[in-house]
Amino acid sequence: MQDLREITKTIRRDIIEMIYSAGSGHPGGSLSLAEIFSVLYFGHMKHDPNDPVMPDRDRLILSKGHAAPVLYSALARSGYFDPEYLKTLRKTESFLEGHPAVKTPGVEVGTGSLGQGLSVGCGVALSFKKRKTPQKVYVILGDGELQEGQNWEAFMFAGHNRLNNLITVIDLNDLQIDGKVTEVNSIEPVADKIRAFKWNFELIDGHDIAQIKAAFEKAAASDRPFAVIAKTVKGKGVSFMEDRAEWHGKPLSKGDYEKAMAELI
Repeated sequence: MQDLREITKTIRRDIIEMIYSAGSGHPGGSLSLAEIFSVLYFGHMKHDPNDPVMPDRDRLILSKGHAAPVLYSALARSGYFDPEYLKTLRKTESFLEGHPAVKTPGVEVGTGSLGQGLSVGCGVALSFKKRKTPQKVYVILGDGELQEGQNWEAFMFAGHNRLNNLITVIDLNDLQIDGKVTEVNSIEPVADKIRAFKWNFELIDGHDIAQIKAAFEKAAASDRPFAVIAKTVKGKGVSFMEDRAEWHGKPLSKGDYEKAMAELI
């Protein structure tokens, strides 16, 4: 557990370093997912950095593609590429684009157009079911993107087809670029909607590593598709970013960078 907490800190430092070096990016929704990615890449998901196309690997789709820095950090720190390369985020010659692209080692699906990742995940999960192979598919959704109707078609499809190899994480931080999700265009009651589409689910604190691990273990044994509804804080770990909509997508000044890194020691 301690190791995962240290990895989480490292991921958060990487996020700040990347976005400061790039002069652009999305810190808030990347920081809110640090614990989730720590558990997935360093203790739960089946993957092999030495064989990125291993046939029986699990698949991860970051539907909220603007949170690419958290994915890139997890990939680098687990061995897909040199962590020093993280400083090239959004540079012209870099394979670390502002949103995930398949040219990046370890990235399965290019994303960024919100609302589409779960549909892709349904297709991948269905193909595994038809081939009777054991892989799991993990789709990371933002709560703001659940305002997109295509997600609900995908929830319906997955429930109808009992895709119990499909697991989604809903990053429920109640903030999007224009303010609170509950005020801009509320998606509540999320749990009731998930249940209505014949999914199993677990409501958790998305920053509690023990709860995250337990939820993924429960998901692995589910007889239906499974949603981990993770209550999180946008900008988690950096006091002046926490629960602030303006840090959805905002570059860091030198002062911001220094203050954030000092808090993440």
